[in-house]
Amino acid sequence: MLHIKRNLLFLFTLLSFQISSDINRNPFELIDAKSQEMVIILTTENKLFISNPELFKNKIKNIFEPLIDFNRVSASVMGKKYYLSATKEERLEFIEVFKISLLDTYAETLSQWGDAEIITDFSYDERKNNIVSVKQDLITTNNIYPIIYKLREYKNGTYKIVNIIINGINLGQTFHNQFQALAIERNENISLIISEWKSDAFLDG
Repeated sequence: MLHIKRNLLFLFTLLSFQISSDINRNPFELIDAKSQEMVIILTTENKLFISNPELFKNKIKNIFEPLIDFNRVSASVMGKKYYLSATKEERLEFIEVFKISLLDTYAETLSQWGDAEIITDFSYDERKNNIVSVKQDLITTNNIYPIIYKLREYKNGTYKIVNIIINGINLGQTFHNQFQALAIERNENISLIISEWKSDAFLDG
């Protein structure tokens, strides 16, 4: 009996891994599946946002974080000029600081919409080179908010998010503009830019 149970457990684990791998190779199914997980949190744990907002946001982050290519997005936010002039240590530091900024912004935005439904438009087909767009509508009791995820396809056939446009607001471009403005204020001193970004991230988070 124990031998049978172990075999069943192995088969279940193998099947779960296969399903997960297949989803990761389909950008529409990947975004839809993870979005529906977030909807469950938004609709069943909305009171948690009042009693413990950090725990609520962390639940959203845990779903969302593995989907993003933070290395590529962070480089885009810095821009070619500042990315190339930064040291390896500064690049790594900014990736970690930026991760906090993006995840907090995304989780905070979703939490404000509370009870919601997310519908993925599987017929929407916009591809450019190796970037595919996945379009969704976030439906609340009062309005409909369009969300577009830009996902990059990698050589192994998997996809990761490289930008998000929420209700017309391009998060990648917004963060890029903030970095450029900080660069001007801090005389293009990368270390000072990161320090101020870190201060803002932890203050807001």
